Amino acid sequence: MRIREIVAGTLHGARQAAISLAVLQLAVGPVLVAAAQTVTAPGDLPSPGTLGNPVSPIKHVIVIIGENRSFDHVFATYKPKPGQTVHNLLSEHIIALDANNNAIPGPRFDKAEQLAASDVGPTDTFLLNPVKQPFPGNALPAPLTGGAQGPEGYFTPSASCFGATGAAAAACAQEAVYLAQITETGLPNATDANGLSYYQSLAAGGTILNGGVPDTRIPNVNNLLPGPYQLTNSTTTSSPTALSYTDYSASPVHRFYQMWQQLDCSVEHASWRNPSGCDSKLFSWVEVSVGAGTNGLAQPQPFTNATTGEGSAALGFYNVQQGDVPYLKFLADNYAMSDNFHQSVNGGTGANHIMLGHGDAIWFSDANGRPAAPPNGTTVFAGTPNAGIVNEVENPNPATGTNNWYSQDGYGGGGYGSSVYGGGSYSDCSDPQQPGVKPILEYLRAVQIDPRCERGHYYLLNNYNPGYFGNGKNAFTDTNANNTPFTIPPSSTRSIGDSLIDANVSWKYYGDMWNNYVNDPYQLNYGIPGPTSDEYCTICNPFQYDTSIMSDPNKVAGHLQDTVDLYADISNNTLPAVSFVKPSGLVDGHPSSSKLDLFEGFVKKIVDQVQASPYAADTAIFITEDEGGGYYDSGYVQPVDFFGDGTRIPMIVVAPHLKTQGYISHRYADHVSLLKFIERNWRLAPVTQRSRDNFPNPVSLPENPYVPLNSPALDDLFDFFDFGQAKL
Repeated sequence: MRIREIVAGTLHGARQAAISLAVLQLAVGPVLVAAAQTVTAPGDLPSPGTLGNPVSPIKHVIVIIGENRSFDHVFATYKPKPGQTVHNLLSEHIIALDANNNAIPGPRFDKAEQLAASDVGPTDTFLLNPVKQPFPGNALPAPLTGGAQGPEGYFTPSASCFGATGAAAAACAQEAVYLAQITETGLPNATDANGLSYYQSLAAGGTILNGGVPDTRIPNVNNLLPGPYQLTNSTTTSSPTALSYTDYSASPVHRFYQMWQQLDCSVEHASWRNPSGCDSKLFSWVEVSVGAGTNGLAQPQPFTNATTGEGSAALGFYNVQQGDVPYLKFLADNYAMSDNFHQSVNGGTGANHIMLGHGDAIWFSDANGRPAAPPNGTTVFAGTPNAGIVNEVENPNPATGTNNWYSQDGYGGGGYGSSVYGGGSYSDCSDPQQPGVKPILEYLRAVQIDPRCERGHYYLLNNYNPGYFGNGKNAFTDTNANNTPFTIPPSSTRSIGDSLIDANVSWKYYGDMWNNYVNDPYQLNYGIPGPTSDEYCTICNPFQYDTSIMSDPNKVAGHLQDTVDLYADISNNTLPAVSFVKPSGLVDGHPSSSKLDLFEGFVKKIVDQVQASPYAADTAIFITEDEGGGYYDSGYVQPVDFFGDGTRIPMIVVAPHLKTQGYISHRYADHVSLLKFIERNWRLAPVTQRSRDNFPNPVSLPENPYVPLNSPALDDLFDFFDFGQAKL
């Protein structure tokens, strides 16, 4: 049953007919308008290297991409400005607030109840909607610890600093701050929520606990109800050390088949408010049954809820009513945000950044750029210390005798001087006989959504290194022992960068630590502490996968730069029309390896600099995440193709010409909506004929604004703005 039919099935008589006619008119209208806007009037062409000729007063766009936080994980308790509404755990009554603003289970806590499941059977196949039952004792598997253990975070100067006290501890903390300052350039000289400088926060926040054990900083950690819980609620904890907003915590699983399974999608669950039938009941079960990839290894024995090292980390959330996430809350209060913006791909960092840049997934190719099958059961890096058999095709079918332990799935093991193995991250989703593919295709067929999988294409679903190093050399063919075979060949898929170049609209991708990385492609100098620590994110740069960009040294030099160049461009009034900005791994906010307050600091440095410059009058800053990181979210998820969508993620807009202070947009959007905004504003055609930016803007009913009736549909984000009589 098509999603719009599930919705329409609840409407009756003349009202249904009237709404259907209105929906048809509205659904066609935006398509015709968008088509007209791609035609540029004579004499209206942008000059080479200029800001082009935008249709709105917005002449500059800056997109800042953090890491791995879902909307509810950040804004579970957010209360909107008068006149605005928000969909979150609090408004849905999944949680409530007590007299001290502690989050407690609400009257509809059952809507987010997490269940255990079983896919054990004669066929041992991957299931989207397995048979479910309560967890033993109706308690959530205990969330486990993750991240830096020492008090100085990842900047512990020496082994002697572990357990240091008194003057020795103070000296260690001071040295850690010094090391943080000479390593990372992306934080402001300002204080965080605790009155510490952001660099002091970077050099603090360790768990002081062993890794992979129940996180006793969380209240009642071994007996939590089976649903969302507040990470930082310390009023009832029996631990002498409570979990603070500025502490490190564990990272949930966020791989492709795992996230599809966590969403628990089936038309059996469908209703007019949730026509996709994704009820998100299996976040915790997937965490404890398989976790972040098996690489073909046998399931460890004995196997418990703690074996994968996560427990129920996915159900934790922060509480903005008690001071958590203060800067992002400030921006939401004073500018605008969406409560219906989604990660575009089920899975992790690499695939979502690829979709952000291309509006599409990319695939494995041969030396001539033609679709080919990736190495699977094949020896790679022969004659080197890394030589080994890899299996790069995904197989999420459970290994014999296990309950959901995937047969082949992972980032790849070994390397860097030892034999490589595993690495399942590709699927030919056009072939229902391929492992894991059939259940998703059957579900999409049931809701009449085109999977958009081209025959014989093995699409990259998770994190593989891009086909080029920053210096322009082919990374896929490089067999240096310091390189990895888990690298996708150079891609021929067109990107938004190509569109902007063709239109002579200036743009740059600013990657924190790029300057270090270009001269150190294997990141051999990586290591904390140290002034040469290199945390440039290779898989985050969508243009580093592309032959059209990386094979041309002039394009690389002109369009791929460091964040220090962003700060200089703002100061020197040389900011391009379109900027994509990525923090380093130290400050991107990724759980376990970073902290959300550090991403807040990274964002604040840019926002403050723009607001103090002439760019404040014409710049829109879009602040979002690459994906939800595997954290639970209660929002509607629209299936748009085989690859996604996934859970909601934060999206904040800092800009002039917003509709109202504190505006919350409910229109359905994902990463590709950013491309649609750029294309509409600069009169560009969609990236390709098949890219997602061809989807129409969503049309929805006032009583259910989160669900597009004309699915698949993605908003172009113009809903945030009121441009008055400006030409649009």
